[in-house]
Amino acid sequence: MNSVNIKILNQWLNELLKPEKFVDYCPNGLQINGKKNIRKVIVGVTSSLDFLNIAVHQKADAVIVHHGVFWKGNNVISDILKNRIKLCLQNDLNLFAYHLPLDVHPYIGNNVQLGKILEFDIIEKQLNKDSLLMFGKYKKNITMQELNSHISKKLERTSLLIGNPNETVNKIAWCTGGAQNKFIEAYNEGANVYITGEISEPVFHISKELDIGFICAGHHATERYGIKALGLAIKKEFNIEVDFIDINNPI
Repeated sequence: MNSVNIKILNQWLNELLKPEKFVDYCPNGLQINGKKNIRKVIVGVTSSLDFLNIAVHQKADAVIVHHGVFWKGNNVISDILKNRIKLCLQNDLNLFAYHLPLDVHPYIGNNVQLGKILEFDIIEKQLNKDSLLMFGKYKKNITMQELNSHISKKLERTSLLIGNPNETVNKIAWCTGGAQNKFIEAYNEGANVYITGEISEPVFHISKELDIGFICAGHHATERYGIKALGLAIKKEFNIEVDFIDINNPI
C-alpha cells in the first residue's frame, strides 16, 4: 500500500490552497498533528464527533475537512472540543482544515464545484480578492421555481425559494455555506437570483423590496463538492486511499 509523509502532504496542500493569502475565521492547514506516514485519508465537510469516529473506525491516518475543530474565539476547551481533540490524539489522527481557501479555489473550490454540479455556465468568478461570489447562467430559459426544483434534485434535499416563482432566471449569483450576507452584493452586481446555503430573517424583506430571488440550498449540501474534489486530487497526486464520508445534515 502506498503512503506519503505528513510533511509532504502538508506542503502539497498548502501550495495548492495557499492559506497564507486569506484572513479567515480559523487556522487553515494542519490543526492536529498525528502519525507521520499517511496511507489512508478521509475527507468530509465538518469535523464532528460522528465523522471522526467513523474515520477512526475505518483506520484513517488523516482527515481533511472544510470545518475544522479550531475557530476564532476557541479560548476554552469545552466538552465538544475536548471530545473531538481527545479522539484525534488517542488515535494519532492528523486533522487538516481548509475554510476560505477551499471555498474560492478556481478548480476544486466549493463555489466552482457547486456551479458544475448545478450545470451553470460560469460567466464571472470572484470579482476581486475580497469577494466570494460567482456568477453564471443556466443552459436554457427557466423560471425561479424550475431552478429551485433543479437545485433540489441535484443536491438531494428540498431547497427554499424566496421570491416570484414565475419570474425568468437571468444572471445567477451563488456562494456556498452561510453567505446570506452577500445577498445585496449579488443584487448590486446584476443578479436576479442568489443561491447560498443558509437564510436569515431579513432575506424575505430584501427579496421583496429589491425584486430578486433567493434560494436557500443548505450549508452542508452546498459544501460537499469542494472537499470531494480535493480528495480526488490527493488520490491522483499520491496514489493513496482516499474516501469521502458524508454525515447527513439537514441544515
